[in-house]
Amino acid sequence: MRISDAAAAAGTTPRALRFYEQRGLLPPPSRTSGGQRRYGPREVARVRTIRRLLGVGLTVEDLRHCANLLHLLDEDGPGGAGCGQGSGIARRRLDALDAEIARLTRLRDDLAAQMGLTDQDASDSVAQTSMRPDPQ
Repeated sequence: MRISDAAAAAGTTPRALRFYEQRGLLPPPSRTSGGQRRYGPREVARVRTIRRLLGVGLTVEDLRHCANLLHLLDEDGPGGAGCGQGSGIARRRLDALDAEIARLTRLRDDLAAQMGLTDQDASDSVAQTSMRPDPQ
């Protein structure tokens, strides 16, 4: 399928597919005699995997470190290993996210204290904020 069709099937853009290829996350696709990229179901599954991993907080750089294992996480792959368990990259990213959450929690607590809010006032504020619809 053409790049636009593959991108649509994976829920992304042709530009993203070219970017993933450039960064080594996707192998170079086959090409038509006219030089156009051609993708199959395997590449679409790989792009979905990449997008899923990016969506949970991994970075393109994280994925580059385990690009040769991404096939293990593809929708039609054997699953189990890859970036999630074998390389430790996901663990390091999770630790970094936990550290960032702790840092933001300290900032929030400091601001609440500066405002003279009690823990209950601050918790009520968070509860009200979390019930608002996501502005997209």
